[in-house]
Amino acid sequence: MTILTSQISLLLLLLLSLTTFHGSLSSNNHTMVRCNEKDRETLLIFKEGIIDRFGRLSTWATEKDCCAWEGVSCDNITNRVSKLDLKLPPYFDEHEQLKTLKGEINKCILELEFLSYLDLSNNEFDVISFTTIQHNITHASNLIYLDLSSPFRVTLHMDNLDWLSPLSSLKYLNLSGIDLHKVTNWLQTVNTLPSLLELQLSDCKLNNFIINPSIQYSNLSSLLTLDLSYNNFTSQLPNLFFNLTKDVTYLDLSSSKIHGEIPSSLLNLRNLRHLDLSRNQLKGSIPDGIGQLAHIQYLDLSLNLLSGSIPSTLQNLSSLYSLYIGSNNFTSEISKTTFSNLRSLRILDLSNSTFVFQFDLEWNPPFQLNYLSLSNTNQGPNFPSWIYTQKSLETLDLSSSRISSVDRNKFPSLIEGIPNLSLSNNSITEDISNLTLKCFTLELDHNNFTGGLPNISPMAIVVDLSYNSFSGSIPHSWKNLEDLFYINLWSNRLSGEVPVDLFNLRQLQIMNLGENEFSGTIPRKMSQELEVVILRANQFEGDIPKQLFNLHYLFHLDLAQNKISGSLPECVYNLTHMVSFNYVVTWTSATIDLFQKGRDYVYEVRPDRRTIDLSVNSLSGEVPLELFRLVQVQTLNLSHNNFIGTIPKTIGGMKNMESLDLSNNKFRGEIPQSMSLLNFLGYLNLSCNNFNGKIPIGTQIQSFDASSYSGNPKLCGEPLNNCTTEENHKNATSSTKNEDDDSMRESLYLGMGVGFAVGFWGICGSLFLIRKWRHAYYRFVDGVGDKLYVALMVKLNSFHRN
Repeated sequence: MTILTSQISLLLLLLLSLTTFHGSLSSNNHTMVRCNEKDRETLLIFKEGIIDRFGRLSTWATEKDCCAWEGVSCDNITNRVSKLDLKLPPYFDEHEQLKTLKGEINKCILELEFLSYLDLSNNEFDVISFTTIQHNITHASNLIYLDLSSPFRVTLHMDNLDWLSPLSSLKYLNLSGIDLHKVTNWLQTVNTLPSLLELQLSDCKLNNFIINPSIQYSNLSSLLTLDLSYNNFTSQLPNLFFNLTKDVTYLDLSSSKIHGEIPSSLLNLRNLRHLDLSRNQLKGSIPDGIGQLAHIQYLDLSLNLLSGSIPSTLQNLSSLYSLYIGSNNFTSEISKTTFSNLRSLRILDLSNSTFVFQFDLEWNPPFQLNYLSLSNTNQGPNFPSWIYTQKSLETLDLSSSRISSVDRNKFPSLIEGIPNLSLSNNSITEDISNLTLKCFTLELDHNNFTGGLPNISPMAIVVDLSYNSFSGSIPHSWKNLEDLFYINLWSNRLSGEVPVDLFNLRQLQIMNLGENEFSGTIPRKMSQELEVVILRANQFEGDIPKQLFNLHYLFHLDLAQNKISGSLPECVYNLTHMVSFNYVVTWTSATIDLFQKGRDYVYEVRPDRRTIDLSVNSLSGEVPLELFRLVQVQTLNLSHNNFIGTIPKTIGGMKNMESLDLSNNKFRGEIPQSMSLLNFLGYLNLSCNNFNGKIPIGTQIQSFDASSYSGNPKLCGEPLNNCTTEENHKNATSSTKNEDDDSMRESLYLGMGVGFAVGFWGICGSLFLIRKWRHAYYRFVDGVGDKLYVALMVKLNSFHRN
């Protein structure tokens, strides 16, 4: 009984203690601060150097417990800060970009005694103060993971890496994107990190492979991953380098300006699974010992200067998954023997090569590829028969492969199910109108495809069927291509009206329907994402909808050679990219061959060029001033229409203009002097109009020959015949009759000033009998006349602005 009573008493006492503890929590607003004060102070010092524009670290000011701060994690036992993760995703969108942190990365962050994980990657820090050896850091050996990598658009500099020495427990180090070109001992420094498993130094502007003999037996024996891509080594790979890292499984030295031959010591890395030496200047042949890399799964030797033959030992790489050896100088034969044991192969790229392909017609490969590129190789004239056996292809690129003949029984079923298909620049003649192509990207341009257009699944993003012989109308089902970004149907035999919904696809940015026989009117509803609109050389009629001039991203508009009539819209032209230059990021450019003005030339659509071409239509009326305020336009062609009126002086503000064609219209009046300000003008045609007066004097204007001004009988001056006094009088009379209100007011005010000066001279001239006085008076009158003219012009401009 006594024992039971004691147990009950203890139980009551425990409950009372818990109640009291709960009460103390309640009295502290239900929170318990567990963050170490020293850690908290260190984090706040670190935060002082950070520019946080959008309050990403707002909790660092509102929360008392630093373990609850954004990006901070604490150990559950010690309550000390063990992790700081403030990274952004490597491919963040515009919204996430606003969250980037800027300012300084302070070295104090390494003084957190229990910190094991530090990731500040993909922000926009511009100062990093790790410049000296941190002897005062006594607990830094706890740091295991360190990522300070910087995005490509930000330049961080480090003069040395000595601060790494105390971090003896470090297993992962990523400094990619940080400028280390002044660091000459980078290899010796990382050699002091015996636990290092992964080293990422991509795009660091490293420029040497200096190896001190003292580190021949290095501490890097544990290293498994090494990325030194996108650097500036401009040297050969030293044999000694590969003796330092024998257990490496991942090695990337791509795009690092390495030259010379592939060193034999590279083959000592028997555990390699990933080897990338692409985009260098390596020459010589592939070593025969390549077959010793039995575990290799990814091999990329593309875009080098390698030559000779493919070693037969390549067939020993039975684990090989990806093989890129294109864009080299190989001239040898390549046959099924090379691939006889590559059962694991899924990715094969032999593009841009001069291999002599010797594959049997009946060859059935041991692999099923997901990706195959044989672009710019000699495969023709027959479509390679072995490709018909590949049932898992997701990408097939046979562009520029000299193919003209396909197996009509096998070809349709092959291409119907390939998501990314490119057969561009061949001579294939087939009717595929009955097919439904399940593709993301479809590039069949520059072939001889006939019949109607194929049906395309709604997932399509890029469709290029240009330079073929397709006929008929656009299938009604194409209105469902809601993800379509790019469409190019240039130079076919297509006709009928374009479905209205095609113009209004919400993702559509590039539309090229030129060189066909499309008819009807231009729809009013259009995708607000449009950047390029080309309807050239069709049968479109009606007027130009004002909606076209409200497309903020539009930088290339071509409606030439149609039957469009009416006047240009009188509205505000909200073509933002033609007013303020913003580089437009597009997936592809379009190159179009035209024949004009008696010569062939390339008509190129580029994101850095602004173009408006409305030529060869039936447009009339005056050209709105809004058009001449698009100051970023480089090519403007209004020729072969019925435009009237004068060229406004504001054309002088279009200082980026490189090509201007106003020929074969009914423009009148004088050519404004402001055109002499167009310093980049390389092509000018004002012929066949009603211009009069004298051609303005200017370096660019006089550089064009007489053909640029011919067909204007009342126009004179260089490079035409010099103006005579009689011609000047006639032109002046004609000009007075045709001047607009601005010119009339200007002449009126100027006449008043001159009349005042003349009247004053007639009345007071007799007072000036002494030559010295007379000369002084002349200078006075000239000065008054000039000042009066300037004052009147300022007043006149103010009047027009109001």
